[in-house]
Amino acid sequence: MPRPLHITVETDTLTGELVSTDYCDGLARLILHEIDHLDGLLYVSRMRAGVSPLPVEEYKLSGRKWTYD
Repeated sequence: MPRPLHITVETDTLTGELVSTDYCDGLARLILHEIDHLDGLLYVSRMRAGVSPLPVEEYKLSGRKWTYD
């Protein structure tokens, strides 16, 4: 399942204040990717059955641009 393109993250400041921040597109997906690591999950844990990871170098040779559709 693709990651959402918009997330809201709530964090506590050093003084205990709750702060909400919105993230979109690639940054939202990056943050969720890193949260997965904190939960002990790897990228391959989220992949659909039968789908293999594509090395970055191979993707670069495909000529396709990265999109967030």
